[in-house]
Amino acid sequence: MSVVSKEVKNVSEITDVTGELTKISKIPANPKNNAKRLLQRAAMIIFGAALMAVGLEIFLVPNGVIDGGVTGISIMASKLTGYPLGIFLTLLNLPFLVIGYKQIGKTFALSTLFGIIVMSIGTALLHNVSALTPGEPLLGAIFGGVILGVGVGLVIRSGGSLDGTEIVAILVSEKTPFSVGEIVLFVNIFILGSAGFVFGWSNALYSMIAYYIAMKMIDITIEGLDQSKSVWIISEKYRDIGDALTDRLGRGVTYLEGEGGFTGESKKVIFVVITRLEEAKLKNIVEDWDPHAFVAIGNIHDVKGGRFKKKGIH
Repeated sequence: MSVVSKEVKNVSEITDVTGELTKISKIPANPKNNAKRLLQRAAMIIFGAALMAVGLEIFLVPNGVIDGGVTGISIMASKLTGYPLGIFLTLLNLPFLVIGYKQIGKTFALSTLFGIIVMSIGTALLHNVSALTPGEPLLGAIFGGVILGVGVGLVIRSGGSLDGTEIVAILVSEKTPFSVGEIVLFVNIFILGSAGFVFGWSNALYSMIAYYIAMKMIDITIEGLDQSKSVWIISEKYRDIGDALTDRLGRGVTYLEGEGGFTGESKKVIFVVITRLEEAKLKNIVEDWDPHAFVAIGNIHDVKGGRFKKKGIH
């Protein structure tokens, strides 16, 4: 029996854009290919987290070069205290995991936790491995930034994250006039500037180079750095997909009227705005219901207003 024909028994209420209470069914996840998808995601997260560990311990840390965000703070804390880097990477990210669980969902939180654990173990295993560019901070910044950026990008594409700064930036942007990108930039400028007091000012400049390269590699790897993304979906199963997005992502959707250019047939178009951390899960939801659905995803510079608030999901 296909998932579409199963009887729906779980019902919940949401407030739609008109302020009316609407009952929607809790759409169960399609079990088809779930095991395969889980293994693929786990393998991608392991590979991405391992790459980040290599970038840190083989290129950046031995040359006194840091990355931005929680990773940069962890590197400086490890240098000042003498404790292993992996300990700080785990402990400092834990509060952000709780926030991510409440604001983005269980899948994201578990994927992030898994990635951070793999990264921390990787840094411990590679700690005594000789650096490939000893005494060459510029080469370390360049190659470390490339490897680190690819690793982070792979983890984000798999629905997780390796740094909690972005999660905080999303929440702060909702209560301030600043965009997510501006908040992340401000925080990282402060962190990278602080590296001058720990590793010296020349190394702080090298750290800025590494950070810039890493950001560009993340851009290339996940095809877009913007926190918000607009999504258009065309499918005959638009209602099922729309309900699933609302139930499993906690996002409000809008149904638009469309017309096929060749056939002249009337079509429904689903429009929804998500963060880039939710992109992987959205694609999985659409694929569950209609593998042949047309999906277009674009970057949005900023999002303001709107009456439909994202619901908490667990």
